[in-house]
Amino acid sequence: MRTVIENQQFDEERALYHMQEADIKNCVFAGPADGESVLKEARDVNLTDCTFSLRYPLWHVKKFTMAHSSMDELTRAAIWYAQDGVITDSELGGIKAVRECERIRLEHCHIVSPEFGWKSNDITLTDCDLESEYPFFDSRNVKLERVKLKGKYSFQYMKNLEITDCMLDTKDAFWHSENVTVKNSVVKGEYLAWFSDGLTLIDCKIIGTQPLCYCKNLKLINCTMEDTDLSFEYSDVEADVKGHVISIKNPRSGIITVDSVGEIIKEAPVMECLGKIVVR
Repeated sequence: MRTVIENQQFDEERALYHMQEADIKNCVFAGPADGESVLKEARDVNLTDCTFSLRYPLWHVKKFTMAHSSMDELTRAAIWYAQDGVITDSELGGIKAVRECERIRLEHCHIVSPEFGWKSNDITLTDCDLESEYPFFDSRNVKLERVKLKGKYSFQYMKNLEITDCMLDTKDAFWHSENVTVKNSVVKGEYLAWFSDGLTLIDCKIIGTQPLCYCKNLKLINCTMEDTDLSFEYSDVEADVKGHVISIKNPRSGIITVDSVGEIIKEAPVMECLGKIVVR
């Protein structure tokens, strides 16, 4: 038999520590005791219509769901070291939500977390809005589908990332990343993907200054570029670009095919640059 906990308020330290096989409904985790780690080490718990306003609520939790619930900024490091979780239709405002976690799926969530998804593995976001300064730092095996991202230094030092049908408004994205595929998405920002290895952009729109420099194994397939100057510097690239590129500078190797380019800059390279530019 599963334990059912409904319509209660908890604010003490570790109030439901190591709770197992429980359905927790319409509960509030807040109050004057201001206790930490309310559900630490919980196992097989389902949270529905709950409100969190205490620090470190879901640490070391295994096999959990959270639906129609909210975590405010006072939850701070909200979900750390957790495994096998599904979060749906929820608001996450934890300062450092989802860190060193594995197999976490989020659907229809609104997330505001400056440090979201750090050092985690097998994370999936679908139909979510995410505002984060440093999302997914040093994580592995991440999938985003129909996600709207407002970020700054996104996807740095990541490996194995798939992005589909997304809107990414972020600068310095994908720095030092490996094996990233972005499909049918808008990528807006500055200094896109410097030092990346194995980035493939398919049917994407790329907006912003100095993109795609110092890249290895870079591919662009049927992409458009807007306001992109000083592009591809010192990159190994195979690109098919629709429309106009403001300027291309010193590609190291490969072939860049464009409809038109305002300026091709070949000056003072610090390495041998043999990349070819073909204007249709």
